[in-house]
Amino acid sequence: MSGLTHLDERGQARMVEVGGKEATRREAVARGEVSMRPETLELILGGKVPKGEVFGVARVAGIMAAKKTPELIPLCHPLMLTGIDVQFRPDPERSRVEIEARVRTTGQTGVEMEALTAVTVAALAIYDMCKAVDREMVIGAVRLVHKSGGKSGVFERKGEEAWTEMQGTE
Repeated sequence: MSGLTHLDERGQARMVEVGGKEATRREAVARGEVSMRPETLELILGGKVPKGEVFGVARVAGIMAAKKTPELIPLCHPLMLTGIDVQFRPDPERSRVEIEARVRTTGQTGVEMEALTAVTVAALAIYDMCKAVDREMVIGAVRLVHKSGGKSGVFERKGEEAWTEMQGTE
């Protein structure tokens, strides 16, 4: 079991010791999406969802979730996060909202789980805000698209383009 760092010599779960690792600048970017009926996306973009401003609430939910990741995922280290950005990209052609979370720190372990948690909870917040008008929404395609810093270096998911424009998110 030498390749599984979160297991001790007896095969029991443990939190990995990172105290001897060098602190480096680290960043992770995750993405996901919420598919919905076209009418639901129109309500979001028009600011007419009965529960309130969807993107604002989902953005704050994602930021809060990134900060709470070690309380939700048992073996994650508590980290001093230096930046969290959550953005939305409406896609009317596919009747969905794409979500991107970018998390940064300078530390001894990465922030991939924080970025993934931010995207997932932002998606859940969108669902919660819109469930009164659309219970058929689907949350999906949550994935890590970029990671940098640390011993393992840079990871870039093939086929992912940089987001240059965030429409309907203000």
